[in-house]
Amino acid sequence: MDNETKFMITCLLFAAICSSVSSDEWKATVVKSIDALVTSCVVVPCSFSHAGGNLPSSRLRGIWHEKDDKKSNIYHEDYTLITDSFKDRTQLVGRLGQNNCTLEITGVKDHDNGPFCFRVELVRTENNEPTKYKFSFVEDCVELNMLTEPPKPILIQPKTATQGEPYTVTCSVIHTCPTHVPKLTWNLDSTKVIVHYKDIKQGNWETQSILTFIPEEDDNREITCTAEFNGGLKSSYTFTLHVKRIENYNHIIIPAVVGIGTALLFGIPCILMAKNTRTVLQSFKIKKEREDAEGNEMKSRGPKSNG
Repeated sequence: MDNETKFMITCLLFAAICSSVSSDEWKATVVKSIDALVTSCVVVPCSFSHAGGNLPSSRLRGIWHEKDDKKSNIYHEDYTLITDSFKDRTQLVGRLGQNNCTLEITGVKDHDNGPFCFRVELVRTENNEPTKYKFSFVEDCVELNMLTEPPKPILIQPKTATQGEPYTVTCSVIHTCPTHVPKLTWNLDSTKVIVHYKDIKQGNWETQSILTFIPEEDDNREITCTAEFNGGLKSSYTFTLHVKRIENYNHIIIPAVVGIGTALLFGIPCILMAKNTRTVLQSFKIKKEREDAEGNEMKSRGPKSNG
């Protein structure tokens, strides 16, 4: 197959793709509103679809731009076409070939409000030039709710801890940057810490840290969970641990046991000795009574005569 034939086939295939694209409806799903912590990062969920089926990433170009100005790009694969204030701060974390147009913005500034919209372009593989087929989803844009203070962690813990028994406390924080999750730390040492990450939808995520330790007697100290966000901002929550003391009856039980033991140790021999003494005395008394009886009998007989 010569080069001319290959080129004709490529043109026909591309024409077929463009024909199906132009005749079918494109749709995008973008979260309408999302919190963004200043100095941190935010990930905007985005997906798109086309009734003609998935297209290869090589034929797609994803762009994010300001709603009121399609030429004001906050993300573009051509770095020179990105607005200066967004350069080095945005990237696509989704794969266009999988219909994923999710956007990440780092180093969030207090003026990054938006609204921002996604646009997809079909390009030619040979030279990556755009075609006339471009679709801006200006009806599905996102606005950022700027947060200047980080959200505080939420703690779930039993009101009272019991001395010597495992105590579990859970610390969690909501955020919108799953690519750089907040770090949760405790103010006490424990190897029994479990961390979970959970997608709670609409661009919100939860980081959770579960701490388990054994409280000691009079361990009424303050426990603090600190959340450190991407960008360096921190927030914390502190509570005072109340330990329920296990009642100790040793001061009663031990003397009682010692007393009973002493009584058993010395009492039983004494009882046996007393019993033996009574037996001896009784035997002596019986013997004495018998001797006295024999003596009286001999006296009553008197001396024998010789006549």
